[in-house]
Amino acid sequence: MKIAISGKGGVGKTTIMAQIAARLRELGAEVLVIDADSSPHMAQTLGVPDPEKIVPIAEMKTLLAERSGKVEGSPFYNINPKVNDLMARFMVEHDGIRLMVLGAIDTGDSGCACAENTVLRRLLTMLLLEKNQYILLDMEAGVEHLGRGTIAGVDQLLVVSIPAKSSIRTAKKIKKLANDVGIKRVSFIGNRVEDADDQEFLRQGLEEEPIAFLPDSARVRKLERRGEPAGHGLDETRGEIDRILQAIGAMPE
Repeated sequence: MKIAISGKGGVGKTTIMAQIAARLRELGAEVLVIDADSSPHMAQTLGVPDPEKIVPIAEMKTLLAERSGKVEGSPFYNINPKVNDLMARFMVEHDGIRLMVLGAIDTGDSGCACAENTVLRRLLTMLLLEKNQYILLDMEAGVEHLGRGTIAGVDQLLVVSIPAKSSIRTAKKIKKLANDVGIKRVSFIGNRVEDADDQEFLRQGLEEEPIAFLPDSARVRKLERRGEPAGHGLDETRGEIDRILQAIGAMPE
């Protein structure tokens, strides 16, 4: 199953995805996490040692130019780049969870990071998964990635919102754009929820029931500050993480 997560910046989507990865691994699944955020932090959130030593694929500019097939002086890209060997060359593993960091290229001349988006689309479409194999895709904050069609091949999009009007507005916009590009399975997750009032605020604002309400956890914040894996906080969130997996049909057998 291919699952992507998105939301307004700062809502905790990377932490939630790291906890989903840890829980799936705990249940015996094979997990590959792809960090496609333009400011990647998934390695640190998973507890990968020396995350600063990981070279994102997007920093291999020559490689990406070759794989995306851009003709010099032309705006066109190859829609079917070769990506088979990238899995071995750019994958790290920690605590049984595999990670690839895509990163982003700053392209001030063109205003878009087309090469890495082309490669990511190809990666998602070529990977055929067996039962109990999961790809978790941590997207950049906001809505721009949906306009590029990067995650059109995912099975499920999770959209995270905290109990704040601006976060809810972004979450609803993400869902609309996801539906526009053909992603029909979109679910909301409430995060940093303190009480029943927060839950009701999210229900009313999102105009539907979120599939889970994750607590505002001081422990999870402290884990992040100490550089410890977010999965170490599963004792507080395991029930809601399981609720997410059950709601989207992703509970390992």
